[in-house]
Amino acid sequence: MKIAKNTVVTVHYKLSDAQGNLIEESRDPMVYLHGGYENTLPKIEEALEGKDIGYETTIQVEPEDAFGEYDPNLIKIEPRNRLPDPVEVGMQFEGTPDDAAGGEESIIFTVTDIADDQVVLDGNHPLAGMALRFTLSVAGVRDATEEEVAHQHVHGEHGHHHHHGDAEGEGDDQFRSYPLH
Repeated sequence: MKIAKNTVVTVHYKLSDAQGNLIEESRDPMVYLHGGYENTLPKIEEALEGKDIGYETTIQVEPEDAFGEYDPNLIKIEPRNRLPDPVEVGMQFEGTPDDAAGGEESIIFTVTDIADDQVVLDGNHPLAGMALRFTLSVAGVRDATEEEVAHQHVHGEHGHHHHHGDAEGEGDDQFRSYPLH
């Protein structure tokens, strides 16, 4: 079966920077609903369109097609006493950029430095500004179920699990593929 809109694709991947330094290698495969549902990067979908099980490729994705350019305006310096104690490098907090207009969506800020009474928060994705190389190996392709198409994501193993009786987003739902913006 060929990869096309409304197929569920199982792919093993290696993610490296443009110099070939390994960033991440999948232990479990990435499983996503193919066809523009924002379950993976559009350039990955483009590279796999029409391919079959066993297909392997390496693609380079520029920052504008991955996690965006690095935006220095998404750096905030906050007084340490405005954050929970203890605060550590790597912790993440939800907030809005300093120049946010009313109603703007919040973003995740990561603590990147702590100095005296100041904490540096970075709202950029950790891979922002980087050209990325993906080595992809297609391990499976199947037709999506009507429910998966209606919900715009994969259900079942390595996908999103709905627990009957839980409200959407509550409980211990596990996600394997994430919308990327």
